[in-house]
Amino acid sequence: MSSPRWPVVLFDFDGTLGDTIPLIVASYRHALETVAGLRADEGEVRSWIGRPLLAVLEERYPAHAEEMLRVYREWNLANHDDLIRPVEGIEELLADLAAAGARLGVVSSKKAETVELGLRVLGLDDAIPVVAGQDQTSRHKPHPEPLLYAARHLGAHVRECVYIGDATVDLEAARSAGMAAVGVTWGAGLREPLAAVDPVAVVDDAHGLREVLLPASAASRPSPGF
Repeated sequence: MSSPRWPVVLFDFDGTLGDTIPLIVASYRHALETVAGLRADEGEVRSWIGRPLLAVLEERYPAHAEEMLRVYREWNLANHDDLIRPVEGIEELLADLAAAGARLGVVSSKKAETVELGLRVLGLDDAIPVVAGQDQTSRHKPHPEPLLYAARHLGAHVRECVYIGDATVDLEAARSAGMAAVGVTWGAGLREPLAAVDPVAVVDDAHGLREVLLPASAASRPSPGF
């Protein structure tokens, strides 16, 4: 097993470690329709992902934000386990990173208890010792504070860390924190906006992410189908 490129690997959760985008989009749409009879197309909703829920609702629907938040969370929790899906190859990648000596953490804009629920549903909870959620810091992505919190709790200098996410706010937060950034395209973000933040790489699947994080390991691994 090769050494990891960075000793500390931090992940966003939604759209990065877990395929939660359909759940989030459906939750937003349900809340908007139920509370105010409003509709939003999927592209618009996907652009909100990565920021704290209440901040998005207060910015766009200030008269209904609190009620939308309540309805969103009720529906999201009721449908969470049925709609969340694993990302192919992530469980194996986390195991290999840990075996190679990397220290792992999650930094998310949602509440830590909700992230922990998602990790349990996906069977990833034992792999992630540190979760920095919305409740751990007063400022949120793209501000670097949540990433710096996670680094402190893993005993790491920022130059030892890489942060991986599917939204531009993830990559912007990493850059602001002085960390390396890697974008993934299987979540809410599109390649062009992610690349515009100038991350180390933008990857399309877990195999591509492995090549960035464990390059020698990825090079020695047979290609799919062989």
